[in-house]
Amino acid sequence: MASPKLDAATAAAVDLARASAVETGGADAVGETLGVTAERGDRIATHTFECLLPGYEGWHWAVTLVRASRAKVPTVNEVVLLPGADSLLPPTWVPWEDRIGPGDIGPGMLMATPDNDPRLEPGFAATDLPVDADNSDWVQLRTTVAELGLGRERVLSRYGRDEAVERWLAGPPGPKDEGSQEAPGQCHSCGYFVALQGSLGTLFGACANQFSASDGRVVSLNHGCGGHSDVVDEHRAKELPAPAFDTIGVDEVLFD
Repeated sequence: MASPKLDAATAAAVDLARASAVETGGADAVGETLGVTAERGDRIATHTFECLLPGYEGWHWAVTLVRASRAKVPTVNEVVLLPGADSLLPPTWVPWEDRIGPGDIGPGMLMATPDNDPRLEPGFAATDLPVDADNSDWVQLRTTVAELGLGRERVLSRYGRDEAVERWLAGPPGPKDEGSQEAPGQCHSCGYFVALQGSLGTLFGACANQFSASDGRVVSLNHGCGGHSDVVDEHRAKELPAPAFDTIGVDEVLFD
């Protein structure tokens, strides 16, 4: 395909193009002329000028002019600021559902769970009884469900449990962090360790040591910190003996 032919009238209208760039960005934002190129179509050309705006290094103003058929003077089609090959650009836009990461949910924020989330599977809930069922049937079923630890519409699937296990073992709750490497003992032998219920309890529990960085968090059996319960201080606080003379509880006059 042949290159478009540069129209002489639009190519010569440098002053019109510069004035349009100055009107858009300001006199201090437009620099030297960089050139003019012909665009696809009849009598269309784009003039480019250096951009002097702070923070826009490598960018340029592009002013496209067009001349109508039988017209002698071109008119301005558009004025835009475009980046060059080495320009500083903002990060590529990422949709919200792809942008959110672990720990991003804060107070007042809502994150809906997809109905086909592979981390979850249907649970057992007392929803099969008719609304007008006998109240004793509801009580008996709910009691049984509660004792079995069920009663939720959705529970963790095997995929969800495996994903959590891999994430926790690889992260700070696992055995590979610096605190575990320097710890005098592991969590499975610590008195502050509270095991989880279910299959996850074979590998994880919660820390109940208020002085530990893991207090109130899930930790693996092989995790550890410097607050292990087996590290006992040999020097206990000394108990003070009773005072030789009680100067507080005596009501008598001690001195004349």
